Formats: sequence, structure tokens, C-alpha cells
Amino acid sequence: MPYEGVWRFTAPSVDASVPQARHAVRDLLARQGVPASDELIQGLLLIVSELVTNVVRHAALLSPMLAVEVAVGAEWVRVSVEDNHPYRPTALVADHGQTGGRGLLLVREITQEAGGACEVEHTASGGKVIWAALPLKPGG
Repeated sequence: MPYEGVWRFTAPSVDASVPQARHAVRDLLARQGVPASDELIQGLLLIVSELVTNVVRHAALLSPMLAVEVAVGAEWVRVSVEDNHPYRPTALVADHGQTGGRGLLLVREITQEAGGACEVEHTASGGKVIWAALPLKPGG
């Protein structure tokens, strides 16, 4: 499929990177002609916003740069945001009392509603990557 591939870009861990990352992902999906519904794209963009915001709020001191990756397969789109901060948020598992965890709970809700998956993983460099994969429903 012509729309499949992996794209990665880095950005500084600052507030301005949140809308920039969202626009970059939206433009990429449009440019590649990814067959995603408006609802799916809105969900993906919200996830990107939340994950980048999370890095800016909580990891910027230890991670002045962040990386956003978009991977598109025949049947799914995966967005991930990587930083160099070792702390692994537990909010994907669930702790409603935790401040700042609401964004990740939102990521999880969007992902589950779409029938996708999300996870936090350690990176080789000692940081972390949070990803969410949502299924493409062609013609859906």
C-alpha cells in the first residue's frame, strides 16, 4: 500500500511543540492519503497532543527534546512519543487520584474506544516511549 511507512520527527520539549506535533501528524496522514475516518484522525491528534503535553509538563528538565513517530500499516496507525525521562507513568494502568495523569487516562479511553492498544516501554537510552495503535477501518 502506498500510504504505509514510518515517519519520525523531533521537537524541543516546549509548549509550542504541542500544536506543531499535532499539525505535523495531521498533514502527514493527509499527504500519505491514509484511509482514516475523521473520528480516528481526531482521536490520533488528541493522543499526540496529550503525549507531547505530558513530556513538556513532566519530562522537559531531563529531556529537552522529544521524538514523535507515526507508523502506518495496512490496517492500523500507531503514534508514539519518546523522551529521555526514565519515569514511567502509571496512569495508563489507572490511578485517578494522580495529578497530571488525566491526559494518559484520556489516551487510554480513546484507544480502547477505537479498539486499539497503548503501552509504555523503556528505551535503550534509559528513557521511555508511550505509544498508541488504532485500527484503520477502510471505508469505515
